[in-house]
Amino acid sequence: MCGIVGYIGNNEKKEILINGLKELEYRGYDSAGIAILSEGELKTFKAVGKICNLENKCMDFTSRGFGLGIGHTRWATHGKPTEANAHPQIAEFSNVVHNGIIENYQEIKKDLQQKGHQFLSQTDTEVIVRLFEEYLKNTDDVWVAFEHMVASLRGAYAILLISIKAPDKIFYAKNGSPLIVGKGKDGVYFASSDTPLVGCVDRVVYLEDGACGYMDKDRFDTLTHIKPLAHNKIYAQKEGFRYFMEKEIYEQHKVLLETMMGRVSQEGIFLESLPSDFFDGIDMITICACGTSYHAGMSGKYLLERLARLKTNVAIASEFRYADCVMGKSELFIAISQSGETADTLEALKLAKKKGLKTLAICNVDNSSIVRESDGAILTRAGIEKGVASTKAFATQVMVLWILSVYLSHHRGYADTKTIKSQVASMLKATKATEVNATLHERLKRLSKRYLHGHGFFFIGRDIFYPLALEGALKLKEISYLHAEGYASGEMKHGPIALADSLLFTVALLPKHLLYEKIKSNVEELGARDATICAICSEDFESADDMVYINPADDYMEEFFSMMVVLQLLALEIAIKMGNDVDMPRNLAKSVTVE
Repeated sequence: MCGIVGYIGNNEKKEILINGLKELEYRGYDSAGIAILSEGELKTFKAVGKICNLENKCMDFTSRGFGLGIGHTRWATHGKPTEANAHPQIAEFSNVVHNGIIENYQEIKKDLQQKGHQFLSQTDTEVIVRLFEEYLKNTDDVWVAFEHMVASLRGAYAILLISIKAPDKIFYAKNGSPLIVGKGKDGVYFASSDTPLVGCVDRVVYLEDGACGYMDKDRFDTLTHIKPLAHNKIYAQKEGFRYFMEKEIYEQHKVLLETMMGRVSQEGIFLESLPSDFFDGIDMITICACGTSYHAGMSGKYLLERLARLKTNVAIASEFRYADCVMGKSELFIAISQSGETADTLEALKLAKKKGLKTLAICNVDNSSIVRESDGAILTRAGIEKGVASTKAFATQVMVLWILSVYLSHHRGYADTKTIKSQVASMLKATKATEVNATLHERLKRLSKRYLHGHGFFFIGRDIFYPLALEGALKLKEISYLHAEGYASGEMKHGPIALADSLLFTVALLPKHLLYEKIKSNVEELGARDATICAICSEDFESADDMVYINPADDYMEEFFSMMVVLQLLALEIAIKMGNDVDMPRNLAKSVTVE
């Protein structure tokens, strides 16, 4: 979820690029850089941290006359946030910026090293520019070299490349990561979202997957599907959605693919950020987190115990710190946090380290306190999440825990090649299941107006759908301010069913591939006491007052991710009907850095 900008024209290129990056800083701010090619000279500036650091670094530089430039603000995926790992990545006479993940970068890198290339960074991006220059050794045609280079890449990417060998052109390629090109009276612009283009261009082309070409100052009008650009920056940041939370729900399938890239393939599961012996000697796991991350951890417990046969305990961070827990030397402590700065989780992590436990962070922010404090880390790659009520962070945390469970299952001898391939296929289907169906969303918009009164909600599920029920209830509480509780459905008869009447709304998670008959019986008990039942299932449920249909699935995890999206959208639409500010709910903060 990094940000890209580019410019071809006569204006001051440094200012255009830096202003564009400032509009994209919400997408990533680990590091930033620009490269400007003008009058035969290629200049590169990079800095760690926010855009202001980059601005200070190139304060005395100006670029007059015709030229071109590219810029990037980074949310680290490969390598720490350092100047060497910041983009643009450089070779002998060319520079590149890139969003996405190059899945086969290791094999490309190994081949290039054997041919004499010396790499300066830990990134997958550097292979792009070095492979381009390697192809140029066999041709004088820069475009042909770029085409061959793109054809060699596997993964997701939005690429802008400039080279002294073609001083009037920016080369581009797109597959799976957004990239836009626009034309204004002052030149041609590129960006990874609308925001940097507002006020600079009148017309744009949203490049489609597979797009590969080059742009000069006169080539824009040869493109197809040219559209006018809206002139509202907030609207542009939200990409047409009403709220950032809505946008983030819709982009979950993209970030889940980024979470999987380079880690999940038919050949196996790879966790390159961890040494191969990291899990040796581990026979128990404790997961520690708060809020939504705690619910992801609870989901992970079911996966780790079922797939990897590893005893797993899940603890609320604020409780763990003061409970005087018994900890063993063969225990792995996993801290989960979106921001990496959650105070309770950070302090629990420090306590675990003090007790001598090996520690692992599952986090969205590289170089955050929790990542720095841990012995190892797996980044979720969700990108910046602006909505306070977490959506895509939860989805990517669960996916990382699923990936980790399959990895450990193989590591511990429980998963053969066939099992791994089956799990990988399920992951891909689950990711696909998070794509929002427009008909489903319209159904939830209409349905939401029926759930604005009453005296509360029960969200119920069994097994891994129990923490999903907890998360669904939390989403509704956070943004609608209606009372909601999540329960394991088998617990209804042990007290909560006393609340059942026609003004109690029950949202029932009914997966066909996991304990369906058991939860069906629990829901029928509530229906018999006049509770209003909203059932989420792939087929009709006779006792339901309202049905929300998900697509038929082959696996319970595919159903899990489908239902997750339904719960998020239902909470969103109820909150909107209540007239609330969905992105900034009362009394809450995005990163809880106090105890």
